[in-house]
Amino acid sequence: MLHLPRFMLAAPASGSGKTTLTCGILQTLADRGLRPASFKCGPDYIDPMFHTRVIGAQSRNLDTFFTGPELTRHLFARTAARAGISVMEGVMGIFDGLGGVSVRASSYDLASATDTPVILVVNARGMSLSVIPLIQGYLDYQRRFGRTLIRGVILNQMSGMTYRTLRPQIEAETGVRLLGYVPRLEDCVIESRHLGLVTPGEIAGLRQTLERLAGRLRESLDFDAMLELAGGAADYEESELLPPDGALAGAKPLEERPRIAVARDEAFCFYYEDNLELLRELGAELTEFSPLADRRLPEGTQGLLLGGGYPELYARRLAENTELKAQVAEAVGRGMPYLAECGGFMYLHREMEDMDGTAWPMCGCIPGRAFRTLKLARFGYITLSGEAAEKQLLLPPGQTIRGHEFHYFDSTSPGADYCARKPAGSRQWLCMHGTAASAAGYPHLYYWSNPQFALRFLQRAAEYRGET
Repeated sequence: MLHLPRFMLAAPASGSGKTTLTCGILQTLADRGLRPASFKCGPDYIDPMFHTRVIGAQSRNLDTFFTGPELTRHLFARTAARAGISVMEGVMGIFDGLGGVSVRASSYDLASATDTPVILVVNARGMSLSVIPLIQGYLDYQRRFGRTLIRGVILNQMSGMTYRTLRPQIEAETGVRLLGYVPRLEDCVIESRHLGLVTPGEIAGLRQTLERLAGRLRESLDFDAMLELAGGAADYEESELLPPDGALAGAKPLEERPRIAVARDEAFCFYYEDNLELLRELGAELTEFSPLADRRLPEGTQGLLLGGGYPELYARRLAENTELKAQVAEAVGRGMPYLAECGGFMYLHREMEDMDGTAWPMCGCIPGRAFRTLKLARFGYITLSGEAAEKQLLLPPGQTIRGHEFHYFDSTSPGADYCARKPAGSRQWLCMHGTAASAAGYPHLYYWSNPQFALRFLQRAAEYRGET
């Protein structure tokens, strides 16, 4: 059996302080030498960057829409088995799932799939006794799904005096254990922008902020009780360290190791770590480069991975790196396989607008302009299928891959080789440019939802013999 101590921090709503609290708790656990691993529920990229900065190891995303319960358990277990304790950060409200009308893919769904006890983080600002029926409502509501997973509560934005006064009554009336409080910490706030939080590298003095936050939490949270809760989580079977039957669908590692150049810098930083690990497991050699700073692609590149991020904030610098843009355009023109998502897709355009609406020349591989809109162009989970019957695609007829969209930009050339369908409701639309060796569009793809897609990309890269 595998003993994997763990807990999840969830909340009634977004904006309850989950990320700040998660980072402070991770810092304290790391300071204790407990080797924490961290996970983010759902498709968010930025929160895991903060986790990673705290613990010094890559944080992972876990998402039951992308991978279903069994594969999600495996992806959790193989990382958690290398750690001393695991902390999951929930998303939105604890029961908020697909389409806003289902618990599926919610924080609660992930906790249920992974048998993880939940600590509910309640923003109690401006409340006293009224926090009791709020907590009780969540405790009661979870029972309709057959699992009692909320095992503890942390009260955020509450003074120590109020907490000590209310704690006996809250515990007596609700039966749930209070694990501490968090006072207002105005000097530990993490800024945000149009796609969520700013990235860790943009915050001056982040290390000092995290250490200050951890010091405050050591005074107000019951860490021994949290460790006790984590240690009581159900054990896993040793077999769950292996992917469940059929998860890889016959996708075997390549004997030849194609070299894939991964764009990674301040402009391109949105990657699912399990996507990259799957590529490595299938035989890829990943090497990073910076479209902002490097003048050439890595030597021997056979394929390109252009992830999302914030290229609109660095449009001028990207435009001024004419040498790399020309090399990317030349490689794509010669048929080098590539995957480009959201920001990476925008980089391949003829032009891309910045946040002020100024257009800058980009690589020119996509004949159009990426432009800013005043609202989310598209948002949420999608399932993709190939729709261009006359073209050979990385995704053949009858297969799908799952992903997510979240962007304030759009394109005059969005592509029409794939069809995106919402998992709740009937909405669908054509999107993405695709060939048998490439896929480019706004969707962020999760490769574990169809490993054959990733394998076909690597096979095409292994066959590529162009020069870089």
